[in-house]
Amino acid sequence: QVQLVESGGGLVQPGGSLRLSCVVSGSIFSRNTMGWYRQAPEKERELVATIMSGTWTNYAASVKGRFTISRDSAKNTVYLQMNSLKPEDTAVYYCVYCSSYVCNPDYASWGQGTQVTVSS
Repeated sequence: QVQLVESGGGLVQPGGSLRLSCVVSGSIFSRNTMGWYRQAPEKERELVATIMSGTWTNYAASVKGRFTISRDSAKNTVYLQMNSLKPEDTAVYYCVYCSSYVCNPDYASWGQGTQVTVSS
């Protein structure tokens, strides 16, 4: 069993930055995928970014060039640095963990979510 605890959300003005963190604990596989999804009100859940236990990363087109995902494997922590934030980035952001390099969100472990609001 795996537990995920996110932090770092909040209110920021358009063009601003936030950094999300997620600490994963429990039974962690050496080959895994960690990442972030988000869900805005009345919208579908969408993938934001993922990173494997190496350095391979994947980003949604809407955030590429603005967001950076990284991880500290020694601390079992994944980060999401969000720059040049836009109002459409407003959503609840969820950390996910998958115990393989193939990550199906329906079978992943999820955090409780952290609210990100981009507004002036």
